[in-house]
Amino acid sequence: MRVLGSWAAGAGIGFVRACAVAAVTLLIPAVWAGAVAWGIAWGAANPWSWIGPLVLVCVGTLALARPVCQAVRSLVARWSGTEIPSGYRTAPPVTRMATGFWWNGFAYHRTRRDALMDQRWRLRWKDPANWRDLRFAVIAPFTAGIVACVPLAGVVWGAVGVGTGRPASLLALLVTLASSPYAWRTVTPVAVRFLRPSARMALADRVDELTGQRADATVAQAAEIRRIERDLHDGAQARLVALGMSLATVEKLMETDPDRARALMREARAGATASLAELRDLVHGINPPVLNDRGLVDAVRALALDSPLETEVVADAPRRLDAPVESAVYFGIAELLTNAVKHARATRMRISLAQDGTGLVVEAEDDGRGGAVVREGGGLAGLRRRLAVFDGSLEVTSPAGGPTRARIMVPCESL
Repeated sequence: MRVLGSWAAGAGIGFVRACAVAAVTLLIPAVWAGAVAWGIAWGAANPWSWIGPLVLVCVGTLALARPVCQAVRSLVARWSGTEIPSGYRTAPPVTRMATGFWWNGFAYHRTRRDALMDQRWRLRWKDPANWRDLRFAVIAPFTAGIVACVPLAGVVWGAVGVGTGRPASLLALLVTLASSPYAWRTVTPVAVRFLRPSARMALADRVDELTGQRADATVAQAAEIRRIERDLHDGAQARLVALGMSLATVEKLMETDPDRARALMREARAGATASLAELRDLVHGINPPVLNDRGLVDAVRALALDSPLETEVVADAPRRLDAPVESAVYFGIAELLTNAVKHARATRMRISLAQDGTGLVVEAEDDGRGGAVVREGGGLAGLRRRLAVFDGSLEVTSPAGGPTRARIMVPCESL
């Protein structure tokens, strides 16, 4: 009885999914059928009767191709867990040049509106993903769409048979029950085959992504070098210059005013101690010694001890990673702690470090007021770019009122 109930539930769910697949994939053929009906109603004798239906077919197919493909991707991801990347080209920013013209990534225009319109049409006609969507919209009705219609056709056939008293209605209902759990499944291989970007396109997108990551890394490195130079110039260098001047004055006062010379020596010693502490802080900011000596987990625990928050660190002792990866994750956690103190006004934070079969996963949660947003040019956006160099990712969930949850994932083949 339990097996029968499970089969009935599966058949019911499958029937609903098959109807959804049929409705989505046959939407464009429905437009074609409407165009044919329009042409027939207009009359074949009219020499212009084909223009309206042809325009309807072309415009309807082009306008519905992307929504249909997006709906199919959503259904496949929800039902089978298979994520099919869209691969759509993103529009570059439209900027105004010093000459007054607007640059849209392709050409110059006098107004921003013209630049945006030209950019939109160029992307529409030159993006291979749009042509891939159009190809799928034409193929899907004759593959997954026809198969998905089998359960629905069985129901219609059975209903007609019941109304006319034909015994074939029982056979039609059996066909519906037998095909419902499987009819919708054909959409997954068809979508994967025709909607997934080709290897050439995936390689091109990957090259573009790595080019952007390299540019971001270069910019971040230059900014870090400028910060170090500024800290050395404004801090340690100024103290060392003052120390040298104090020692020169002491040399002159040694014979004439020993008491004053001793006072200046005490000040110089204090200045040297302060300079040494400042240099240590600067070196600690570049690459914390505890990170090199003890590893990421102990470095994060030391960071938590220095934080004003009540911070709990939970870790299953991940293996040592490459130094650049550990440094990126360490400073990412430091950024999250700083944001929790400075912006979220949190009092407690929990940080967990774990490793799965593919990489290192760091999760941080605070009890602050929430509302954190990854803004362009902000600290979280910089952290995301820094992690992207290692194919890492940052996900932030921060509803108004809190809590804020951040998840850092860095893939590591060695784990």
